[in-house]
Amino acid sequence: MTGKMRRRDVITLLGGAAAWPLAARAQQSGAMRRIGVLTNRAADDPEVQTRYAAFLQGLQEAGWAVGRNMRIDVRWSGGDAGRIRAFAQELIALAPDVILATNTPTVVALQQVTRTVPIVFATVGDPVGAGVVDSLGRPGGNVTGFMNFEYSMSGKWPELLKQIAPGVMRAAILRDAANPAGIGQFSAIQAVAPSLGLEVSAVNVRDAGEIGRAIAAFARSANSGLVATTSAMATVHGDLIITLAARHKLPTVYGNRFSIVNGGGLISYGPDFIDQYRRAAGYVDRILKGEKPADLPVQAPTKYELIINLKTAKELGLEIPHSVLARADEVIE
Repeated sequence: MTGKMRRRDVITLLGGAAAWPLAARAQQSGAMRRIGVLTNRAADDPEVQTRYAAFLQGLQEAGWAVGRNMRIDVRWSGGDAGRIRAFAQELIALAPDVILATNTPTVVALQQVTRTVPIVFATVGDPVGAGVVDSLGRPGGNVTGFMNFEYSMSGKWPELLKQIAPGVMRAAILRDAANPAGIGQFSAIQAVAPSLGLEVSAVNVRDAGEIGRAIAAFARSANSGLVATTSAMATVHGDLIITLAARHKLPTVYGNRFSIVNGGGLISYGPDFIDQYRRAAGYVDRILKGEKPADLPVQAPTKYELIINLKTAKELGLEIPHSVLARADEVIE
């Protein structure tokens, strides 16, 4: 499956065992296994549905089928901290064999309820810094999974910003200060900014009002741009950030491809999240077959993708250099 999965494909996968091969249903015979899923996104979010479908497909390829040898309980929190905590308790009460957690807050909430139920995360920025694992090589507890970036990668965002908009001298970095990953990403950006002749400042993304005020104030100065990091809150408020970037004519680099493909953002560079969820299914399969999270190393991304929206570039009066276009995995015209 590719990152360009059609909605029809998503519906087919989410439809359950009826669409899956008989051979897959016949495998893994025995007791029904129970998998929990706790996500920070809303149920109607098309991006997370695509990722979830990739997770289901990965399970299917390993021989698991809904209604035959597994059942899945999914809780969609929509990024609400209170709902995340409540759903964590709710899922643990169902006594699952393993849980898929989609980001740092969901992992932390689950760990506050259980230190025994295996947890596999799909997109956590700094699992050691967040205290959810002891080390990347030997997680040590009931949690393991897949990091959504390495901090050094964050330096690519301001580099891209200067490549596509050389006149930009100041950049606001939209990050979640409550998440260790947000601090680490900003540090990596700060480290490369001087060599690019770029002045950077952090903008927290706690709520829509704060984002709106900060971007409006920042846009009053000429030669300004934005970097939207991969924090959960930057994703939740992605549509607002795209709207404000367009309104204030601010060149913006995003860490999430969905902002470009579906939202009309300018350019993104980041991990292939579809691949992350598919790989997470592999860890869930291994745990269901008897392996322990403590013995499964946390893994970094293996695939990154560069997406460019030429229509948005034209609206901003930017001409994307050929050297950047040549590296793109997808160009939207």
